[in-house]
Amino acid sequence: MGERKWRDGSKTSQDETQKEITQLPSTQTGSTARRPSATVQSTTDPATERRNLKRKIEILKKLRDHELYNQDEYYDPYPYQKRFHDTGAACHQRLLMAGNRIGKSHCGAFETSVHLTSNYPEWWEGRRYKRPIVAWVAGVSNETVRDICQATLLGTPGNPEELGTGMIPRKSIIKTERKPGVPNAISVAQIRHASGGTSYLYFLAFLMGPERFYGRSVDFVWLDEEPPREIYSQAVTRTLDKKGMVAMTFTPENGMTQTVASFLNRLQPGQSLTNAGWDDATEDVKTTQKGKPGHLNEAMMEQILSSYSPHEREMRRNGRPSIGSGLVFPVPEEKLMIDPFPIPEDWPRISGLDFGWDHKTALVTIVIDPETIGTDEEEITVIDCYGASKTPPHVHAEAIKTRNTGPIAWPHDGHRRDSMGNPGLADQYRNLGLNLLPLHFTNPPALGEKKGGNSIEVGIQKMVTMMEQDRFKVFNTLTDWWEEWRQYHRKDNKIVSMSDDHMSATRYAVQSTRFAQATDDPAWDRELKYPNYGIV
Repeated sequence: MGERKWRDGSKTSQDETQKEITQLPSTQTGSTARRPSATVQSTTDPATERRNLKRKIEILKKLRDHELYNQDEYYDPYPYQKRFHDTGAACHQRLLMAGNRIGKSHCGAFETSVHLTSNYPEWWEGRRYKRPIVAWVAGVSNETVRDICQATLLGTPGNPEELGTGMIPRKSIIKTERKPGVPNAISVAQIRHASGGTSYLYFLAFLMGPERFYGRSVDFVWLDEEPPREIYSQAVTRTLDKKGMVAMTFTPENGMTQTVASFLNRLQPGQSLTNAGWDDATEDVKTTQKGKPGHLNEAMMEQILSSYSPHEREMRRNGRPSIGSGLVFPVPEEKLMIDPFPIPEDWPRISGLDFGWDHKTALVTIVIDPETIGTDEEEITVIDCYGASKTPPHVHAEAIKTRNTGPIAWPHDGHRRDSMGNPGLADQYRNLGLNLLPLHFTNPPALGEKKGGNSIEVGIQKMVTMMEQDRFKVFNTLTDWWEEWRQYHRKDNKIVSMSDDHMSATRYAVQSTRFAQATDDPAWDRELKYPNYGIV
């Protein structure tokens, strides 16, 4: 190994130990120890030979122990890892989104270690802490945090001889405290800082709940898996007053979540994204310090890929979210949520109605800013929702008639008659006095077309675009709507049809704004006639 220099310019003890070997006379013991550069006459005195051999064995043990208990000195970053570290100089929220098995956790563990100890290597260009810090390290569960984060930082859990074989040197570990109820897990470690003070390292788990992330201020947070949005927000909040940092390292297994989407599509000042895949850690990649080859080859990659389904492979190999997985609306809710306000009478409105029995019959009402209606910059606000299951139409109708709905868009299954030949739900609701549109819902016709289709994706993509462009708002009082919105997701490229009734009703309304009416419209209270359905 080449000479390693620390922040103060001093050499490592490993360099001095290797120097001891080169100064000993050569023996006939093999090539384990490095020979001196100058020719030395081999001694024939057996006692001297034994002493030299014993000394070399002692020195080699020192070298082994040094490497074992000073893993941070042997960290040799790939270019992508160094880029991630470097971003810390200017950014306080950072994401390393990478494929599997290329060193994400080692990257996060090394950065955590050097911040706790201030043992920054000469090549370090990221942020430096010159004082002791308080750090959090968190993952999904107490067990995964113990087996991955704790093991990578402190050494194999449960074995006292292994303490200090992680990224934090043994000499820097002052004291550890066990976590109650989790075998071999550590709750907090005291770490010796180069200044002479003490840093504190806490191990947390997402499953402990967001309340465990409340309260105290911290300097540095490492999240070694994608956290729930609330926990991520808490981590950021806890670092604000100390101008600290949050570093995340994960493979985007949950697809296009709010967090992933915000880093991919809407980077803000102070945020950075480092993306890396298998090609960044192959045998052809030479590292920046020692020129060692990477640890993946084509055979290994093919073997690993074969264990994954086709739709997972892009995510596993390149660290990119799978298309068709994750939230349908990967937009921060704070971007949509607003306080209720009085609706001007000249604002057109329209509602969407989704029929149900075991699942909800749901109604959603939206209003449109009249200055934008009919344009590509249309701005809408969801102002009301209603829903109930296992309830007959007349009960729904009475509840809906008390609301200012505007015209109501409805899906084509409203035509369906039951086994007794009774009228479809659309006709039933009209007879009960609801202002249903004459024809069932379709998307707006494409240019040059007379009819629109029923494609769900067309409506979804329009809603996503409006949300991202800040043209889609929702009253914060609509609890049922928000509950569904937070759960609305895809799996294996398909929208999961569970608890999606308000979302469907919203889509009908958004795609039917061409039929919206204002309450001050003279035709608002007109009695609609539906000759096609025999209703006069």
